[in-house]
Amino acid sequence: MTRQFGKGVTLDNPAFIHETALVYGNVKIAEGVSLWPYVVIRSEMHHVAIGKRTNIQDFVMIHVGNTTPTVIGANCSITHHCTIHGAEIGDNCLIGINSTLMDGVVIGANSIVAGHSIVTEGTVIPPNSIVAGAPAKVIKTRDNGVANAMNAAFYYENAKAYATGDHRVTDNKAFGEAMAAELKALTG
Repeated sequence: MTRQFGKGVTLDNPAFIHETALVYGNVKIAEGVSLWPYVVIRSEMHHVAIGKRTNIQDFVMIHVGNTTPTVIGANCSITHHCTIHGAEIGDNCLIGINSTLMDGVVIGANSIVAGHSIVTEGTVIPPNSIVAGAPAKVIKTRDNGVANAMNAAFYYENAKAYATGDHRVTDNKAFGEAMAAELKALTG
C-alpha cells in the first residue's frame, strides 16, 4: 500500500508517516511530525497546519470547518480516535483519546483535553487548562507544557525509530538516551 497525498500537501521533513495515512488539500506538515496508522486529513477549503514535532496518532480525523482552518501547534499529541474539525490548538497540548474539537474551538497552549471530551463550537480554552466533559469545561488550571512536550518527544523519538523499522523502542538503548536528553533540554 502506498500513502495517499493530494495536490497542495507540503511536507517539511516529517519524522514518520505511516503508509495508510490519507492527506488531501492545502495541508502543511512541519518538521518532525508523525502521522500514525489510518490518519485522515482533508482540507477542501481553508487550510490545515501541523506544527513541529506534533504527533497525530492512529485513526485521527482532521478536517477544516465551514469558516475556520485547523491549526495545531508544535509539540502536541493528538491521541487515538480524535476528531479535530476547524479548531486551533496551541503549542504543547495533549488531546485525549476519542475527543472531539469542533469548529472555532481554540485550545490555549500547555493544555490537556481529557479523553472522550466534546469541545463544542466556538469554545475558547485559556492556556494551562485541563478540560473534560461533554460539553467540555475547564476543571483545573495547571501548566502542563513540560509533561505534554515530553509526551510529544516520546512520539518523535518513536517515530524516528519506526522510520528505520525499529518497532520495539523499549529494547533500544539509544532511545532511552535520547529521551533523557529531551527531558534535560525541557527542564534545564
